[in-house]
Amino acid sequence: MSPVAVPLLEGLAAGLVVATVAFLIYSRTQRQSALRTLASARAEAQALVADASTKALEARNQIVLEGKMETLKLREDLDKEAQRRREEWERFERRAEERDLSLERKLEEVRRQESGFSARESVVQKAEAALRQREADLERRVGEERMRLERIAGLTGEEARREVLQRAEDEARGQAQALARDIREQAKRAADKDARKIVALAVQRIAAEHTAETTVAAVALPSDEMKGRIIGREGRNIRAFEQATGVDVIIDDTPDTVIISCFDPVRRETARRALEALITDGRIHPGRIEELVAKCGKELQAELVELGEKAAFETGVHGLHPELVKLIGRMRYRTSYGQNIYDHSKEVAWLAGMMAAELKLDVNLAKRGALLHDVGKVLTHEHEGTHVELGVEVAKKYGEQALVINCIAAHHDDVPHETAESVLVQAADAISGARPGARREAFESYVKRLTRLEEIANSFPGVEKSNVIQAGREVRVIVTPDRVDDGQAVGLSDQIARRIENELQYPGQIRVVVIRETRAVDIAR
Repeated sequence: MSPVAVPLLEGLAAGLVVATVAFLIYSRTQRQSALRTLASARAEAQALVADASTKALEARNQIVLEGKMETLKLREDLDKEAQRRREEWERFERRAEERDLSLERKLEEVRRQESGFSARESVVQKAEAALRQREADLERRVGEERMRLERIAGLTGEEARREVLQRAEDEARGQAQALARDIREQAKRAADKDARKIVALAVQRIAAEHTAETTVAAVALPSDEMKGRIIGREGRNIRAFEQATGVDVIIDDTPDTVIISCFDPVRRETARRALEALITDGRIHPGRIEELVAKCGKELQAELVELGEKAAFETGVHGLHPELVKLIGRMRYRTSYGQNIYDHSKEVAWLAGMMAAELKLDVNLAKRGALLHDVGKVLTHEHEGTHVELGVEVAKKYGEQALVINCIAAHHDDVPHETAESVLVQAADAISGARPGARREAFESYVKRLTRLEEIANSFPGVEKSNVIQAGREVRVIVTPDRVDDGQAVGLSDQIARRIENELQYPGQIRVVVIRETRAVDIAR
């Protein structure tokens, strides 16, 4: 080996050793870096797993909590439903107890009436015996009178017989009329007593509001500046509003108030709601006016259906046609003599049902006829004819049975009553309209009616004077006793009552009392 090659080999060996050491150092460094990366990845994975476990636990706890809350809510709803069912059952039990007590009272009343009828029968039998005795006395007197007349006047037997028979006939007719009048008065007093009791029981169970209805509605404004916005430029807003609603908008000096006037209550209510919505919204222009009027109209129609369903549910009347339900709801915005027809119809239905229950009649028929008896009044603004005619027509159109239609048609005596329930509907209608504060009327028409009542009563022969009392609910007629006897007084009261029915229009009923008295006057000197 040459001397030059030895250093070269030593250099190569040293380089190889250095390269090997460097490679080993590099490999170890890379391995440590990989181990650190692996450890970091494992730590991050463990952190992710722990975070996922924490989130899963929180989600599970949230679901469990929501489930518990839902369970508690369902349990509360179940408890409320159970409480409502218990209260409803308790109400049913109370009603059943009240019905049992009512039945017991009615049975006792029937027993008392039976005893009273027995007593009356004995009185009638005694009266018949007295009549037979009087007939025997009359026959005896006829014989005596005939003999006396033949002896004194020298009349023939046939002439005397005719004269005596005429006198006996007049006397017997007077006695028979007096007896019949007594019996009729006794029966009338008993019937009036029972009727008053039934009506009083029904009225005591009803507490209704007094009248407070008008044909205008007032809308409050936030400030007087809003009046100018409602009128609009050259009055275009107010014209658009009146055209869309069919009402009159009155804007005067009244501070912060606008008046809406219309005889159609449904239109008036729609206009009131639309105007309030416009004021709240603040955007008042013809396009917005038409939009809100249409929206309020739809909302009101839906509300009318709800009101009709509510009235049917409260009165216990089921199976009504949807259009009839809607018409019942429209009665909420219709008045008669200031009385709300919606509340009046419900009140009449309750009264008729109570009286029908007391008399063991068809309660459902009485309530159904009473609830629908004034349904024609909501159509009088749109159709020609009386409310009775319109009510009968719409009831026939929507499939009501004939007995219900008769209740509607006969509640003002336009047609004869076919059932006792129809009479109860008429009586309940009179009670609801005649109670104090139920209706109001203009002072001028009220005075005219009182004056006309006195004129009708004074127009009959034999009437000395007449007075209208109890705010026109009663007419007292004083007759001359020389021209009107007791029998004619009864007929006179009936004639005056029928003429009042034919010539006057009035709410409720008017009682006619004919007074006849005989006074004997002398002077001691």
